[in-house]
Amino acid sequence: MTTTISTPAPAPAPAQGTRPVYKVTALRVLRSEWAKLWSLRSTWITLGLSVLFLVGFGVIAAVQFKSRLDSGERMGGDFAQSTAVSLSLFGTMAAQLALGVLGVLVTAGEYSTGMIRSTLAAVPRRLPVLWAKAVVFGVIALVVATASVFVTFLIASGILSGTHAGMTLSDPGVVRSLFGAGLYLGLVGVIGVALGALLRSVAGGIATLVGALMLVPGLISLLPTSWQDNISPYLPSNAGQSMYALTHDATSLSPTAGLFVFLGWTVLVLAGAAYRLARTDA
Repeated sequence: MTTTISTPAPAPAPAQGTRPVYKVTALRVLRSEWAKLWSLRSTWITLGLSVLFLVGFGVIAAVQFKSRLDSGERMGGDFAQSTAVSLSLFGTMAAQLALGVLGVLVTAGEYSTGMIRSTLAAVPRRLPVLWAKAVVFGVIALVVATASVFVTFLIASGILSGTHAGMTLSDPGVVRSLFGAGLYLGLVGVIGVALGALLRSVAGGIATLVGALMLVPGLISLLPTSWQDNISPYLPSNAGQSMYALTHDATSLSPTAGLFVFLGWTVLVLAGAAYRLARTDA
């Protein structure tokens, strides 16, 4: 009688060099977009230009106002009624273009280079990519713009001290106006990101951004006055200006109403970008 003894087969050795499987999380997508954004030279250049526009234009406007006032030179109606807040925010229009254009580049730039395919392969659900890009760049634009307008105001208020335009942070509405300007510019950056994802073209996104913020208000001014009064306050640029204007009249929205209207425009463009990203191929 023979006895057969079976020995268990040895367990297969783990494969060498196997890469660990990483789970896609919101935090990791945010970190990825943060790293990609700061790796671009255009980010540093364009953010630097936005700071230059805000600080440089605001300080130049304050110096010009003080010079004319000291020399007794006659000033136009709008310029004569300027305040330290309005003068320090003189560069907002130029800064909004810089931040909006950079926002377009954040998304449309990936489509132009084809890098978006790698990004969506790493994050198959797609929409977290859009939310991460919007949050990362929106926060950066908000922080840079808010810090710049506060620095500009402090410089301008020192230049204008002792004049009828002089103001301090303790004056009514000043802090609200400065934070409103920073928030407006941050949301402009988010709109730029959404336009880039919606149109998938750098040129198309920039053209649409410039048209919406600068050209459409001019076209609306050609309409009958009654139409202008009903349409103009709700345009993106005019609603945004209501967020940081120190004073308001019957033809403009209140700061709160302007904020909600501008948020509505932002959500609308983001929704269009999300729909196209989810429904069409890259």
